[in-house]
Amino acid sequence: MSASVDYEVEYNNRARVPENPAIIAGWSRDAAAYRATHPLKVIAYGAGERQRIDLFSGDGDGPIVVFIHGGYWQALDGSFFSHLAAGLNAHGIDVAVPSYDLCPAVSIADIIDEMRAAMRALAKHGRPLVVSGHSAGAHLAACMLATDWRAFDASLPVDLVTAAYAISGLFDLRPLVTTSINTALKLDDASAEAVSPLFWPPPSRGTLDAVVGGNESAEYLRQSRTIVDAWQAASIATRFATIAGANHFTAIAPLADANSSMTLRLKQLAGRQV
Repeated sequence: MSASVDYEVEYNNRARVPENPAIIAGWSRDAAAYRATHPLKVIAYGAGERQRIDLFSGDGDGPIVVFIHGGYWQALDGSFFSHLAAGLNAHGIDVAVPSYDLCPAVSIADIIDEMRAAMRALAKHGRPLVVSGHSAGAHLAACMLATDWRAFDASLPVDLVTAAYAISGLFDLRPLVTTSINTALKLDDASAEAVSPLFWPPPSRGTLDAVVGGNESAEYLRQSRTIVDAWQAASIATRFATIAGANHFTAIAPLADANSSMTLRLKQLAGRQV
């Protein structure tokens, strides 16, 4: 971390993209429209009201692609992002969109455990998981790849999660401690490091793609490059890329497009011919 970096400016995406309310309203509208035409199955992975997974079926074959939503662990739910299943569904790929409890009612450590419980619920389908996510969801996707699944539940396969596709992610949460974002997160330096996958033992298998909008802050670009470099040094296959012209909120739009490079890369990670 650097004392010369203004972390409030670098990480306050809503301030950086003032048109974000219109973009988020568009997500909600497009997601509702997709649910109206593409029925979903709701899977409970816990007793809580938000501990639910929306499963948008493809052809029921091969790995399931998971999309974990963002919102700095303190906003939104999976229902804002249903339309992002469209691109992969068009290729016959099943897409699971989990929700989770939010800070400050729970901690980030609790949310990580909730996502592990969600992956365990999806494991009952007997198929590998490719876990994607945006922003806070990208952090959670990386956490899923780095999880020791046998230690979490001895009945789970070692390679339950075969790949993480992290869009605009955060992997070192320590810079958030001094920002207004932390009001709900309630992190200190020690707890921030404990929930940062950059400081965990690297995954022993699988692949990591970290992509960032080309118009995002220098810190977001640095975060993705840093974990790509660290995990690559640990012999994990990694990729870093930018999404030309995209900001933090528009970076996920390609997921709704069956022919986008983002969708086609996830199709490849799910073992389908591109």
